[in-house]
Amino acid sequence: MATKGHLSMPVLWLVLCIQVSLGVDELRLTNGTGPCSGRVEIKHEERWGTVCDGDWTIKDAEVVCKQLQCGYAVQALNEASFGQGSGPTWLYRVVCRGDESTLWNCSHAGWGVFSCPHTLDTGVICSGFTGLRLTGTDTACSGHLKVKQETWVTVCFSHIDFKTASVICNELECGEAVDISRGAHFGDKPELIWQEKFHCLGNETHLAHCPRTLLHSKTCSHDATVVCSGYGGYRLANGSTTCSGRVELLHGGTWGTLCDFLWDLPAANDLCQQLDCGVALQIPDGQSFGKGNGSVWNGTFSCKNNGSHLRDCSVSVLGRDECPAGKDARVVCSGCPGSRLVNGTTCSGRVEIRHGGTWGSLCRSHWSLKAANVLCHQLSCGYAKSIQTGDDFVDGDGPVWRDAFHCDGTESCLWDCAQVTLGNPSCSAREAATVICSGLAESLRLSGGESRCDGRVEILLHGIWSRVLDDDWDVKDAHVVCRQLECGIAKKAYYLPRSKRGTGVVGLRSVQCAGNETQLMLCKTSHSHTVPSGVAEDVGVVCSGSRQIRLVNATKRCAGRVELYHDGIWGTICDDNWDLLDATVVCKQLGCGHAIKAFDSAHYGEGSGQIWLDDVNCTGAESDLWACPARALGHHNCQHKEDAGVLCSEFLALRLANGDDCTGRLEVFYNGTWGSICSNRMSQLTAVTVCKHLNCGDGGEIARDFEYGRGSGPTWLDHIECTERQSSLWQCQSDPWNAQSCDNRAEETHISCTGRKEATSPATFAECPNSTSCSDREKLRLIGGEYGCSGRVEIWQQGSWGTVCDDSWDLADANVVCRQLGCGSALSALGEAAFGEGTGPIWLEKVHCKGTELSLWDCPAKPLFGKNCDHKEDAAVECSGVTETTASPTRADPPRRPATGSTRLSTPIILCIVLGALLCLVLAILAGQIQRARAQEKGSRLPYDPFSEAVYEEIDYNMTKEKQGITGLSGTYSESSKTKAQFYSGDSDEENGPGATQEVSPLPENALEDSYDDATEAPGPKDAPFSEQNDQEIIGIPEESNRNKDSRTGWSPTVSGNRTSAADRLSSPALEDAGYDDIAEL
Repeated sequence: MATKGHLSMPVLWLVLCIQVSLGVDELRLTNGTGPCSGRVEIKHEERWGTVCDGDWTIKDAEVVCKQLQCGYAVQALNEASFGQGSGPTWLYRVVCRGDESTLWNCSHAGWGVFSCPHTLDTGVICSGFTGLRLTGTDTACSGHLKVKQETWVTVCFSHIDFKTASVICNELECGEAVDISRGAHFGDKPELIWQEKFHCLGNETHLAHCPRTLLHSKTCSHDATVVCSGYGGYRLANGSTTCSGRVELLHGGTWGTLCDFLWDLPAANDLCQQLDCGVALQIPDGQSFGKGNGSVWNGTFSCKNNGSHLRDCSVSVLGRDECPAGKDARVVCSGCPGSRLVNGTTCSGRVEIRHGGTWGSLCRSHWSLKAANVLCHQLSCGYAKSIQTGDDFVDGDGPVWRDAFHCDGTESCLWDCAQVTLGNPSCSAREAATVICSGLAESLRLSGGESRCDGRVEILLHGIWSRVLDDDWDVKDAHVVCRQLECGIAKKAYYLPRSKRGTGVVGLRSVQCAGNETQLMLCKTSHSHTVPSGVAEDVGVVCSGSRQIRLVNATKRCAGRVELYHDGIWGTICDDNWDLLDATVVCKQLGCGHAIKAFDSAHYGEGSGQIWLDDVNCTGAESDLWACPARALGHHNCQHKEDAGVLCSEFLALRLANGDDCTGRLEVFYNGTWGSICSNRMSQLTAVTVCKHLNCGDGGEIARDFEYGRGSGPTWLDHIECTERQSSLWQCQSDPWNAQSCDNRAEETHISCTGRKEATSPATFAECPNSTSCSDREKLRLIGGEYGCSGRVEIWQQGSWGTVCDDSWDLADANVVCRQLGCGSALSALGEAAFGEGTGPIWLEKVHCKGTELSLWDCPAKPLFGKNCDHKEDAAVECSGVTETTASPTRADPPRRPATGSTRLSTPIILCIVLGALLCLVLAILAGQIQRARAQEKGSRLPYDPFSEAVYEEIDYNMTKEKQGITGLSGTYSESSKTKAQFYSGDSDEENGPGATQEVSPLPENALEDSYDDATEAPGPKDAPFSEQNDQEIIGIPEESNRNKDSRTGWSPTVSGNRTSAADRLSSPALEDAGYDDIAEL
């Protein structure tokens, strides 16, 4: 065996004699490239045999390699990988733990108990050595190559090549191979020479994994010398983030502090960019990041003029105390790659961003103060003082990128903000974005809040942002913070809850301010090192400058419920007097273009908590919402069912139309309208980006057969070009928005994606089928019929499609559905799941349309809270299929395909028409006879009952008004009339069931004045509004703005139980102020 080649001959003969005399078992590897690879064979009872195992593992192989002193196991092989052996199968199904001294000490079935075919013989490849190193120089990453068996042995120059050197340098974590060369003449020392030649491919992780061949020559003219690039990487250690700290270098597999006598800000900047940590902000003084516990490497970053790579620098080992004080490399990087300021100072200048490897100026067309604040913050330059700098800083060349960054103001990095490039106008070099930040001297900030003017107080000491702790924090201290940050006055001083407390270094504690100081450091303070940390609590501030607005509960930006942040609390705005002028101010303030629509009645869902504004009355010219006339902040007479919302022109949505979710004609929603996208210069990569954007898989192609029809709206965009870096279509370059981008409809884009959207669980106010701005028509569909004009009725509500219960479902309801879908009039109103049972929620029951409404959302209806219905009662309709034009506020839908004669003039329908005509004729004759009989009877009794006919007509008149919302019930009504009347009175079936004691009182026609439009909303114990039952929402949201919203819901102003009667309310002095429209709050 190869391992015994190192023993003296007498000792070897002694061992062999003992083995023979005692019958000791032996192990070997045969038919491999050397003594440390091959088929496993065992000599037992003086006969060589094999090992059979269908489940031969690396642990089994590890025992073999260790027993043969061949290093560690590289591979465990079976199925006669080194050829079939001969003789008996000595061991079968060996199971080793890996720490056994011999293979037969492992668990096995016994010696020779099973005769196994030699096609299952096992094999092993061992490393042959247990380590490698480069020796003879002052660095661990260059020198003479040696590998360790029992002792360190030399590898000959002829036994390796450059690919092998690359594997060696990689295994030693010494970077890349630079060179291999002949070393000193070695001579004839076969016991100290590695006997195998390496044939590496270059991609192996360890030298032992490379293929090898055994060389029979025992001579070696020169040993191999390998030179690696000298380092394995660098990192920043002991900092508060991964992008700040002491610079450490991985050299020869060991991390050590970098001692650099030439360390400066340009070198630090190179390092920050290589670490993808943005730009270097500063080199802290002193021992900001402590001393390392490992080695100290002496080197110079950027030591070559043609590059900035530590691997190009010579590195030598120093003792731990040999690096002079202050020469260990330290840096604080911004932590945000791809953005910087040029042509000015460290904290002012022209804004540049990086796409790929190309830097360019940022266009200022969408540059905002919030985005500038984020950039200043990430550069540790405080906050943005101005973005209006005239022509200062704008000189420069290179590309001008058209990206728009829509920031909340609390992001850590500019690239964390929502980015939109699609459709943005081009800019000249003179139209670049600029900013002047407050400066590096800014040593105070508020973090973790909703803006730069509220949050946890942090102070910059010795280059590190540190916590401020106090046990007596008050508004005087907070005033100083707000004044220093130019955030107005303090509105609140508070302690942070435990979950939001900081975990970093403590900078100050026990702050005591008089309130008139200009900086926090001018107050009486105690530094953290004098008092143990954790004694006091983290402190926070809310300044008046934190006030802002946002849009929520929309799927994307520029549409949603309007919310105002004031005094550290988010609250909503009441829809009283809310109109397009108010919405215009909101859209302009948020950088979302102009207002398309002002929504009321919690169109984007009900908010919670505070209602900040009511009776807002903007002119449209105000710069922010709180500049508009309105009631005092927090004073209102509203509920959250009246929360206001807006849709702005720059709200964007994407869809594939006329196909399914993942195939169709590509359309974008912009400026309140769906429009097509042109295909000129569009690549397959753009189609793939569209599919990823729509969650339709990672593949797609542009369809050329135009099978998804022609669009009818504007053609918004052309020349869209996406790159592999973009995951959203919004980030792609294109021509500017233009309603006539295509020369003709043949240029419209049709796309087919390879994937399908995954089913997601419904979420409250999730995305509408197309967008949050979709119309009522888009939230209604018919399933299971033909051409979309017959089928099961389904509506989109609270993030999912659901059905309608067939209780009270009649032709009037069906007529509204058909007309809303552009499908003509209703032929029939069907129940009992005529088109199959649906899935998901059952959103409505007892829909009561008059038949003249333009939308199903205008009909009174009840949300289904109980289990009165299941899907076997799903409502359905059959429409005539004749296209009718209906109004849509945001889009022009293509007309529905009309029904063909084969489907609408089938034999059963024709037969029904004929029979119906005959029946009508018979009924007309009977009606005529009855009329004559009544006339005769009337004439005979006229002198005795002159008022009978008038009474009859008055009752009929009252019944007609009953359908329109008058709540008095007559005991003489039919059962169907009672059902309708109960609904309009606000009484459910359960409330009028056995045991119900509810009283119904009719009201005079003028009982409700316009100013008291919410008198119906005072909830009794059984009669809570929809918004209070299971967090559901009334779906009846009329398109036009109105101030009598509740009159459309179908609920009656009559009440019982704890409710006040309408007559009492009308006589109450509390109702004299016509401005209070929510009587429930009195």
